[in-house]
Amino acid sequence: MRTIKGPALFLAQFAGDEAPFNSWDSITRWAADCGYIGVQVPSWDSRLFDLQAAAGSRDYCDEFRGKARDNGVEVTELSTHLQGQLVAVHPAYDEMFDGFAAPEVRGNPKARQEWAVDQVKKALSASRNMDIDVHATFSGALAWPFIYPWPQRPAGLVETAFDELAKRWRPILDHAEDCGVDVCYEIHPGEDLHDGITYEMFLDRVGGHARANMLYDPSHYMLQCLDYLDNIDIYKDRIRMFHVKDAEFNPTGRQGVYSGFQNWVDRAGRFRSLGDGQIDFGAIFAKMAANDFDGWAVVEWECCLKHPEDGAREGARFVADHIIRVTETAFDDFAGGGTDDAANQRILGI
Repeated sequence: MRTIKGPALFLAQFAGDEAPFNSWDSITRWAADCGYIGVQVPSWDSRLFDLQAAAGSRDYCDEFRGKARDNGVEVTELSTHLQGQLVAVHPAYDEMFDGFAAPEVRGNPKARQEWAVDQVKKALSASRNMDIDVHATFSGALAWPFIYPWPQRPAGLVETAFDELAKRWRPILDHAEDCGVDVCYEIHPGEDLHDGITYEMFLDRVGGHARANMLYDPSHYMLQCLDYLDNIDIYKDRIRMFHVKDAEFNPTGRQGVYSGFQNWVDRAGRFRSLGDGQIDFGAIFAKMAANDFDGWAVVEWECCLKHPEDGAREGARFVADHIIRVTETAFDDFAGGGTDDAANQRILGI
């Protein structure tokens, strides 16, 4: 068994225009001061990271990682959540997702998708240049508007959507193979890959591609009423990244999973700061240790109530307290008698 690394922090929710969140130097110093030893980088945020430079220059990557180390943190992974979303967008979401793209491709779905594919490939190349072998992203979605089967879906609609999704991602996964980097899809509502079944549908269509892996985030499973502990055992060979995020689900006689179009504060299912929700992280960290997960425990802070800076500091302590330093010996070794094959045969009477 190997001990999980951490705590680390996903910086996407913290990057901003005000110090200390507006530069790579200052935000990494802040993260270290909060108690983190690693940071996950949103590759789209030019205040922190130059994706073009990182994809083409190992010198840039060495300098980028070196600055982080000087400030007390490691670069754990790069993320293309926003760009990955744009690999596949249903027309119903064109306008809402256009803001994720570069200005020159907005309003042009074909150009936007080509840009998104190029962005994810660049981030995989940058990961290789940083000697990082896992990468976080979203799958995008073509079938999500049809998640509820009313009106009745035409025969073959979902299958066609997943065929197309796989067609778009296969060249990216092949580039990931060339780079030696696993693509870790965050299994997330709003994506076509939003639970285990949909992940399997996709995996089947990409031929069980070795680079098509998973980012485990229990908060998205709790809000679907999915067994987030069983999920770890089912997909332990495909879970390559871990977001530590809490949530709570409090259905009433008025609302349940869909929450009646309410805002986050008023929803039955809400994201919470670590320790304020209902997720059993003791059991999760135990399963991760037993299953030999050797990646990073990365805090993704999202909470509808608490201030983010408070959530970040509390999250570092929470993860540090939950990481299990795995044992190198059995607890009952003191009672071992030391034996051999002949003794075993005598004990068994054979």
